[in-house]
Amino acid sequence: MTDSDALELDALWAQFHSVVNMTSQELAAWLRTSSAGEETEEPPEESGPEQGRGVLAILRKRQTDLTRDDIGLMYDVVEMVRNERAAGPRATVPEPAWRHQLMSLGHDPLRAEGEDV
Repeated sequence: MTDSDALELDALWAQFHSVVNMTSQELAAWLRTSSAGEETEEPPEESGPEQGRGVLAILRKRQTDLTRDDIGLMYDVVEMVRNERAAGPRATVPEPAWRHQLMSLGHDPLRAEGEDV
């Protein structure tokens, strides 16, 4: 890894942890809750959407343990959270669904009020 690659990864790591404002414990609990149905509940390691499980896995890693897939997901999550925050709740995605969608990526918009995401 070159020095510029290391600097870029450091910047991405900081951006990712800036937009992902839920702890790994909070995200794991949310993913289990959001996946629980009236009659069934998924096993904890299969709870929530694939991207949310990926974010959770990254939160549990050290920066030196990241894979290429992790890095790609980090870029995607930073972009998705920033785009959704800019768009905000709208008629096609009302506030509760919008918030829950973001929370599945580890970002609680209520916690981020006033922050520059």
